[in-house]
Amino acid sequence: MLHTWGSALTHHPHVHMIVPGGGLAFDSARWVAARDFLVHVNVLARLFGKMLAMLMEAHAANQLTFFNTHAGLAAKRTFKRFIAPLRRIKWVVYCKAPFAGPEQVLRYLSRYTHRVAISNRRLLAADDGAIAFRWKDYRVNGPGRWKTMRLHPHEFIRRFLMHVLPKGFHRIRHYGLFANAKRAENIATARALLDVAPPAADPQEQPEIATDTLRVLPCPCPCCGARMIVIEVFARGCEPRWRPTPGRIDTS
Repeated sequence: MLHTWGSALTHHPHVHMIVPGGGLAFDSARWVAARDFLVHVNVLARLFGKMLAMLMEAHAANQLTFFNTHAGLAAKRTFKRFIAPLRRIKWVVYCKAPFAGPEQVLRYLSRYTHRVAISNRRLLAADDGAIAFRWKDYRVNGPGRWKTMRLHPHEFIRRFLMHVLPKGFHRIRHYGLFANAKRAENIATARALLDVAPPAADPQEQPEIATDTLRVLPCPCPCCGARMIVIEVFARGCEPRWRPTPGRIDTS
């Protein structure tokens, strides 16, 4: 199930939570399946008040740091006035089962959690005056939705840094079954109780081979007939570290 936190009155940033449709019993001897929700959405909405209380406790313990225009929130009275309206907001938790299965949800979220703010293929040109890149206008259908924008380098860097998490923050956190301490054990137990086979190994995954080890392939080069030697093995999406030494090119 996919939970989304948001405010009913204002457009706050959303926090996506992937929640399994059940959990392990206290003795880990059986799987307890949820009927509709693992935790009802109304209960989750009321629990938002606990997060505000934790923020107040962290502020009282001087565990929060504020900068720039928010520096004034370091004062206890100012921070209390800032939090007070949030207590009156009716928070909404939207929860639903994925239409196309969990794989579709993971593909959707991975586009935001496992990539940078802008990919290299969208960058068109860059100089001291401006940086040009392609962006998608979702209000337009068809090929015309892709447009070009030019920004001053300082403005481009400012927008890019808005996607960089502050020190100490993590983009993805795992809790419960997926907590780092017992993740592998919990997943193996859940699969055994649900009678689900572990995923098959990726057939395209390359075996780990020491970079200083050269392997001679059994098939010769189709061009010259000489033996072929593997000089490096690297994973999909990665670039090879080996580069040929520049030198004279024999064109004879």
